[in-house]
Amino acid sequence: MPHLEGIPSSPGVYLFKDKEGKIIYVGKASSLRSRVRSYFQKETSLDSKSRVLVKKIADLDYIVTDSEVEALVLESNFIKEYQPRYNVLLKDDKQYPYIKITIGEPFPRIFLERKFVQDGSRYFGPYTNVRAVRGTLDLLRKIFPLRFCRQNLHLGKAKGQRPCLNYQMGRCLAPCQGTVEVGEYQQVVKKVILFLEGKQDILLLEFREKMQQAAAELKFEEASLWRDRCQSLETVLQKQKIVSTDLKDQDILALVFDDAEKKKALVQVFFIRSGKLVGKEQFFLKNTANRRNEEILKSFIQQFYNRAFYIPREIILSSEPEEKGLLEEWLKKLKGKKVFLLTPRRGVKRDLVKMATKNAHLFLAQKEIFNSRQEILNQQGLEELALLLNLDTLPHRIEGYDISTLQGESTVASRVVFIAGKPAKEKYRRYRIQTVTGIDDYAAIREVLKRRFYSPEEGEKLSLPNLILIDGGQGQLSAARQAFTEAGINLPFVSLAKEEEIIFRGGGGEPLKLPAVSPALRLLQQVRDEAHRFAVSYHRTLRKKSIRQGVLDDILGIGPARKKALLQHFESLEKIKTASLQELLLVEGINKAIAEKIKEHLDEI
Repeated sequence: MPHLEGIPSSPGVYLFKDKEGKIIYVGKASSLRSRVRSYFQKETSLDSKSRVLVKKIADLDYIVTDSEVEALVLESNFIKEYQPRYNVLLKDDKQYPYIKITIGEPFPRIFLERKFVQDGSRYFGPYTNVRAVRGTLDLLRKIFPLRFCRQNLHLGKAKGQRPCLNYQMGRCLAPCQGTVEVGEYQQVVKKVILFLEGKQDILLLEFREKMQQAAAELKFEEASLWRDRCQSLETVLQKQKIVSTDLKDQDILALVFDDAEKKKALVQVFFIRSGKLVGKEQFFLKNTANRRNEEILKSFIQQFYNRAFYIPREIILSSEPEEKGLLEEWLKKLKGKKVFLLTPRRGVKRDLVKMATKNAHLFLAQKEIFNSRQEILNQQGLEELALLLNLDTLPHRIEGYDISTLQGESTVASRVVFIAGKPAKEKYRRYRIQTVTGIDDYAAIREVLKRRFYSPEEGEKLSLPNLILIDGGQGQLSAARQAFTEAGINLPFVSLAKEEEIIFRGGGGEPLKLPAVSPALRLLQQVRDEAHRFAVSYHRTLRKKSIRQGVLDDILGIGPARKKALLQHFESLEKIKTASLQELLLVEGINKAIAEKIKEHLDEI
């Protein structure tokens, strides 16, 4: 039990930690002393959630604030940063995609981004459907001649580049060629923002005027370009439904559950702009069992609007959240204007809540149907694999391995694990290949399999797979066979070659060519593709890190020792780039002249 003496009665945030020092719960209170002490009373007076939490608490920390609103802000930031195990959390919150516009640049770019960073850019989202985001970006490319490349274009450095094909197609203004002024380009950016804010009708009027003007001036090619853009906008507008006549901007939040124990919670969000339903997203929540609706909604509002690109004046809810007044004060600070949290009992707004609730239940039902079908297919795949490969039992645990390299640089391997046909991501592993130089996938496979099975990590010695899948053909299979022989391991294994999709068996026999609809083939393809994705993502991460850190080598006066000191102090190039001159001077070996060179060089990147 942590020490409770000396805790002040001031407002603030408290952080409960487990025996390893990991933050497992973040809360805020108007009186820290009273709130923290309330957890450590008779067990019978606590709810089931708190009883489980208290058993895990080994230490606590707290931060005093000047007001309860400040405590709420801090609590929201800590939950986003640490994702504590016992807080209600947005499921996979860090992975939700955004559309990012780098408005801090003279010629802004637009692209999909998965990390929300306070870097002066404009973010739209978060979204739950990455495919829909990519579709939106494709549509924006057709309508607006904005650059989508990642060239670093600064004022005075935009000319002299050769324009890409998008310029020839009329889909880019080619700032790299110096064909457009900053002001003109920024006007296009403003139109893109209007589009993403759901104000396509304003743009449609402007585009029609430009089309008619071009036609009147006999500029028929230009007129046809504006006509195509009008048609694309009209397609978007046709999908939007007028649901309110008061022309307000509103968000509708409906909380639903799949069972009485609230183990699976979903919040359906409808985005209404100027009375039109312009979009909707669904968000699953974790750690909601036995929690009150008011607490769950409060947690969702904190996490969602803490990183939302836009907060409307009205947020209409299916039920009233905890500490409604405090949340409204916090939202006012974020928006800069008054925000109302409403729980309507009748009228049009209540009808909107009912519509959102109905859609949420339909989404949960469809998800359940999909999951049931997937479980049946997984079971069929496992049974078919056991039959085809003469396995004694169903391959309950399948491990997949892949190698990734680029011209022999930064070779890595991945291991993914599927349990009962489903990815078990907490069991995934990444390996840096240590004994192989140059391009040698076979040697890399031998190394990673020996490391896995000859000297397994503690805790995995008993977790042997029922089937091993190697990404590749006969060569990769032979390398795996050699590794298993040297490690003294006798486990069933296969390899799956890309394109031809032929299964080679480690125990010998003719290769298998299964039909595309085979559940066994589909399951192996899922494992193979996931292993490939995981390996490639790790390889890209290492390459980017190497490239970023290599930037420091270009600074005169920065040798290996100073580079190491900088990276140890700031942990990443991004933090070095945002550091002030005074912060740089705190690093061992960095004087004022070197610090100024670092700032000057990194500011140009």
